[in-house]
Amino acid sequence: MDIKRIGSQLSAHGPVEYFTGSVRVDPLFQANEPARALGVSVTFEPGARTAWHTHPLGQTLIVTAGCGLIQLQGNNVQAIYPGDVVWIAPGEKHWHGASANTGMTHIAIQEQWEGKTADFMEHVSAEQYLAAGMQPAAR
Repeated sequence: MDIKRIGSQLSAHGPVEYFTGSVRVDPLFQANEPARALGVSVTFEPGARTAWHTHPLGQTLIVTAGCGLIQLQGNNVQAIYPGDVVWIAPGEKHWHGASANTGMTHIAIQEQWEGKTADFMEHVSAEQYLAAGMQPAAR
């Protein structure tokens, strides 16, 4: 058994290569062999969001606070709220983040495949975010 005590793992800023706006990533648990799952809590300030990305083995998001947005490539943006659980299938190109006026926190659970959990691509542009009816955060 391994208990991770609150405050024993350092918070980090979301890297600018993967996020637009102010994002904090708090590790929750790492995969212990032979398991592959790991989890993080991610807090997005209003307007902050991920870049477009995919996950080799999929991802589960559990919204814990605020109001968020998610979009699969080729589909409309959807709002997500506390208590919502979102499954993103392997290889589905998507982004997620906060609404324009409200921050959002979610727990993200994904599995590692060949040492990685995600493939990040281009940023969601201010134009794409605005087209969804949102106001962008500074990058």
